[in-house]
Amino acid sequence: MHEIIQQLERKREQARLGGGQKRIDAQHNKGKLTARERIELLLDDGTFEEWDMFKEHRCVDFGMADNKVPSDGVVTGYGTINGRMVFVFSQDFTVFGGALSEAHAEKICKIMDKAMQVGAPVIGLNDSGGARIQEGVAALGGYAEVFQRNVMASGVIPQISLIMGPCAGGAVYSPAMTDFIFMVKDTSYMFVTGPEVVKTVTHEEVTAEELGGATTHTTKSGVADLAFENDVDALLMLRRFFNYLPLNNREKPPIRPTADPAERLDHSLDTLVPDNANKPYDIKELIIKTVDDADFFELQPDHAKNIVIGFGRMEGQTVGIVANQPMVLAGCLDIKSSIKAARFVRFCDAYNIPIITFVDVPGFMPGTAQEYSGIIKHGAKLLYAYAECTVPKITLITRKAYGGAYDVMASKHLRGDVNFAWPSAEIAVMGPKGAVEIIFREEKNNPFKVAAREQEYKAKFANPFVAGARGFIDDVIQPHETRKRICRSLVMLRNKAISNPWRKHGNIPL
Repeated sequence: MHEIIQQLERKREQARLGGGQKRIDAQHNKGKLTARERIELLLDDGTFEEWDMFKEHRCVDFGMADNKVPSDGVVTGYGTINGRMVFVFSQDFTVFGGALSEAHAEKICKIMDKAMQVGAPVIGLNDSGGARIQEGVAALGGYAEVFQRNVMASGVIPQISLIMGPCAGGAVYSPAMTDFIFMVKDTSYMFVTGPEVVKTVTHEEVTAEELGGATTHTTKSGVADLAFENDVDALLMLRRFFNYLPLNNREKPPIRPTADPAERLDHSLDTLVPDNANKPYDIKELIIKTVDDADFFELQPDHAKNIVIGFGRMEGQTVGIVANQPMVLAGCLDIKSSIKAARFVRFCDAYNIPIITFVDVPGFMPGTAQEYSGIIKHGAKLLYAYAECTVPKITLITRKAYGGAYDVMASKHLRGDVNFAWPSAEIAVMGPKGAVEIIFREEKNNPFKVAAREQEYKAKFANPFVAGARGFIDDVIQPHETRKRICRSLVMLRNKAISNPWRKHGNIPL
């Protein structure tokens, strides 16, 4: 027995050292933590229960039979974040560059299977050079096993990927199927084919950072939701983000006590919307002044800035917020903003998170670039997401709600539960100038008549009362009472029950 215990301790120490002290030092010199250090920082102290510490690869080719390390390049197990259960895997770059083997994949699949059984989220800390070449198709099969579990877990338990090093080739598709992707600046990247392949095939000169770095994916591609300065910042922010999410699709979102009264009024909102209908304002001011304690966790802030998405709380309850941003492209919907918001709405719907929508949208972005790139189908994604959504939906129109974009943004016609408007709201097919040019085209050369017609159109539609008369708006409210009215509506909707017709799944316009 004494010998077995000694052997146990040796293997544990070997597993903790991973690829050895030199490689650990190299990791630290790059400003990166090791796989185990990351888990220690992410989870509550002393709660991590590791599984499969002694698991090793079974490859015997290319000298691998004599090159085995316990844990085989990934640390897996479960623990808690602020007392709430979570499963986690952390790839160890010091062991074979974190490359995925068949055994490595089996460890990840094991915790994902258990996470689905017990109803707890999975967080993946990715730092891997890709498939382990020495294992050939066995490694590729391992990736496919992980992909299958990503798909089966989607909409059942939240899945979060934190990219903390390289993630290339087939490895990128597992994070791509998770709900949220976070990255670390300067040390992480994601791409399907690396700079060398790109240069060979397309003759483009590009660095790994330019091709798939954190800045690229949080601004241009929209693949990642947020980028953080370093490993420590990323892990601490991930802990904060985790607090907004339910553990699974059978739970309601967590509630955090707050001293911020539901009846709080904010009279500064009465002057938020400028008198000039063409003058922009920052919709984030409305969001921050409405949610609990001015605490808003924005996602994808640097991508498709004409729409704002993120999580906040109302009376302690997590809510998802979608808002047009008049500061960018006048708040128009385009391809990127439609995709960004649609995916967020579907996540909220899957996990029972009420959605609050702030609307100031003059329409869809015009132009050949948008039409040729498929704005019709991509814009329909947001329409489909809102229409399919069954969680409580509260909509507030602050100013413009024109054309089809009015319908898309959680209108009453898409089963909006409570639809409010501020007195400044304008709900119409299009703006006064464009409408007059079409309706009274024969008078377009007479500026006096055109001006009079515009005033006539504004008097009829530049207010929320026509929509209110038809019941499309439930109430016209003063801006300063926005928080109070939304909180009351959420209480009323707390036990809302609505379902869609039975089907295997819908066919969203992908």
